[in-house]
Amino acid sequence: MAIPHSAAAIRREKIKSVIRLATGNCLEMYDFMIFGYFAAAIGRVFFPKSSEFASLMFSLATFGAGFLMRPLGGILLGGYIDKHGRRRGLLLTLALMSVGTVSIAVTPGWGTIGIAAPLIVLAGRLVQGFSAGAELGGVSVYLAEIATPGRKGFYVSWQSASQQLAVFVAALSGVALHQFLSPQEADDWGWRLPLIAGSLMIPALFLIRRSLAETEEFQRRKHHPAIGEILQTLAANWRIVLAGTLMVTMSTVAFYLITAYTPTYGRSALRLTESDALIITLCVGMSNFIWLPVMGSLSDRLGRTPMLIAFTAAGILTAYPALAWMAANVSFSGLLAVELWLSFLYSGYNGAMIVYLTEIMPINVRASGFSLAYSLATALFGGSTPMIATYLIRATADKAIPGAWLSIAAAIGLGATLWSRTISGSAVSAGRGFTPGSSASL
Repeated sequence: MAIPHSAAAIRREKIKSVIRLATGNCLEMYDFMIFGYFAAAIGRVFFPKSSEFASLMFSLATFGAGFLMRPLGGILLGGYIDKHGRRRGLLLTLALMSVGTVSIAVTPGWGTIGIAAPLIVLAGRLVQGFSAGAELGGVSVYLAEIATPGRKGFYVSWQSASQQLAVFVAALSGVALHQFLSPQEADDWGWRLPLIAGSLMIPALFLIRRSLAETEEFQRRKHHPAIGEILQTLAANWRIVLAGTLMVTMSTVAFYLITAYTPTYGRSALRLTESDALIITLCVGMSNFIWLPVMGSLSDRLGRTPMLIAFTAAGILTAYPALAWMAANVSFSGLLAVELWLSFLYSGYNGAMIVYLTEIMPINVRASGFSLAYSLATALFGGSTPMIATYLIRATADKAIPGAWLSIAAAIGLGATLWSRTISGSAVSAGRGFTPGSSASL
């Protein structure tokens, strides 16, 4: 049966909007992830070389510091998106991320400008974190509001899927660097090249994102709250924000464990080559990219809650045993197999969780509520995961201990999922579009 011309045109325009959003979101996460992939090299360039472990921990702490700004960005930039529109807010987040990325790419090292080097890099990471605090929420809400009926999970999954392209491209750039540069050259200056390449793409992405149309749902809304009203609404609905934060814990710990931390884990803990660790990360990014839309679509059919429960339970039961099996006989194939399994768990949970989070937030503060919940979890658990995992391995001498950290995060996600189902829809005091426990969630 032929699709009417108007319906076909609407569908094409929505596909274009998804692509426009995905490209910008991909660059933002690409710039954010490069720092994690080259944490060891960046630590040696920007921090005193008192010891390799100390410089690595300083670098990972700076990586984590970017996440501390995310809650503030979630509130202020998320509030801006709820007040002034999805399109204007997403242009602002892209501009801020650009400033942070360029500053890190061009700053001279400790040997050239001393203490100013890590301070500038830290400032760049804080700006990146402030921007990222609302970027993911803004993109997710935009996709949820343009989705066709019954396909919201599939549409929203492309927010996370676009991040996986960033993981793939960033890892590929690392592999290429180690193919064409010596290890010393890659450590000294080669890691800057991917950041510079990302910076050069920024003008084109501004043009792409400027062509976005505002969502019809936002335009139909007669009242757009000011920041004071947004804060009051978020405070009145603190249980929903807290439940959302705890739900994101499983997703953000898993994501940063299997992407940003993998190159450091493979090289520092398992003594694999840099190229092997980056190739595994590349495969994880592609696995996530394939699975996320599948799982988002599956959540439209099976329901959010069953998938959330199933994948958190699987994470609790298998994360540590899988890593323990691999650590007993370290190999490229062993780490790849475990990482692909964790990728499956992450994608299954995240594919249902992200859209669920857009559904349980009050309509008038949908972007800020989502962004605050997501950024709090990332600041508290996700961004610190590389540093926590590195410390735990050193403290316990157990190379599988990051799996225990993931199992704890999965348990938190499971508890939060069950709790979110008990929160009465009447708790949403400012224009809700979804009642937890209703058929809309299933």
